[in-house]
Amino acid sequence: MRSLFIASLMGATALPALAEEVNVYSHRQPELLKPLTDAFTEATGITVNTAYVEKGMVERLKAEGDRSPADLIMTVDVARLGEVKDAGVTQPVEDEALDVVPETLRDADDQWFGLTTRARIVYASKERVADGEVTSYEDLADPKWKGRICTRPFTHDYNVALTAAYLAHHGPEETRAWLEGVKANLAKPAEGSDRAQVKSIWAGECDISLGNTYYMGKMLEDEEQKEWAESVRIVFPVFEDGGTHVNVSGVAMTASSPNKEAAAKLMEFLVSDEAQKIYAETNYEFPVSDHVERSEIVKSWGEFTPDSTPLSEISKLRPEALTLIEDVNFDG
Repeated sequence: MRSLFIASLMGATALPALAEEVNVYSHRQPELLKPLTDAFTEATGITVNTAYVEKGMVERLKAEGDRSPADLIMTVDVARLGEVKDAGVTQPVEDEALDVVPETLRDADDQWFGLTTRARIVYASKERVADGEVTSYEDLADPKWKGRICTRPFTHDYNVALTAAYLAHHGPEETRAWLEGVKANLAKPAEGSDRAQVKSIWAGECDISLGNTYYMGKMLEDEEQKEWAESVRIVFPVFEDGGTHVNVSGVAMTASSPNKEAAAKLMEFLVSDEAQKIYAETNYEFPVSDHVERSEIVKSWGEFTPDSTPLSEISKLRPEALTLIEDVNFDG
């Protein structure tokens, strides 16, 4: 059954069964994980089969039930990690090696663990935004930004998580007022991706946008997008009573994992210094381990203080945050 994993998910020819393997359902493209899985296989001899499941992860796991070949779920955003936990398709993992993950970046019940972090920051025009002009998330609702802000839809997971973090700091009434203020300041309707907003700044359509830090690295390595990236600088806003909002890529073990021992070894590897360094160098993300250095380009973006609100708390507030976003018709 397990040797049919790749065949059943990707239409490939069935392969002979291997002595040890780990089957991963991933929201991230397999090529982004390949440097990590290759290093793990080289170190352990354990094969990693990765299937890209862009949508319907929970539905797929529920449908497969105990017969699911999946051992691990790898995904981005605390919202998706909270979703798989709430659906009952994961199991707790107690492993001392995973203690390297700070408590704020893991589930309180050990159902999921952050592997890397990325900050939700402001991209600001080098030409039209002065140093120190934007300092906080709260400031984005100030009328001084009217007609100057671009953003992807706020119903997107990244902005839902940011809104949930705002909710954790300020409560529902202030969060609703903040959403209305930011919407009133938009230069155009919320649409597109984080990179598209940087292109809009470059084109003079707006002056600041919300985005994830790693997109700066991705844009700089793209010949077409490099010019967009060079037109902006990264600003690390903070909550008035906290730090900069961060989100994670993370991992969870499925409730029916057929290869638990091998899967646990992969989880241990993913938080090791070797794997954390690979993340830092190839994906422009921040390691969860404090003693692993950031890549040189990531260092160049400057230092910041991550917000201390546990992501497990933010995950619980996600449904309320989404309701507020929809109530103000932010994307309308």
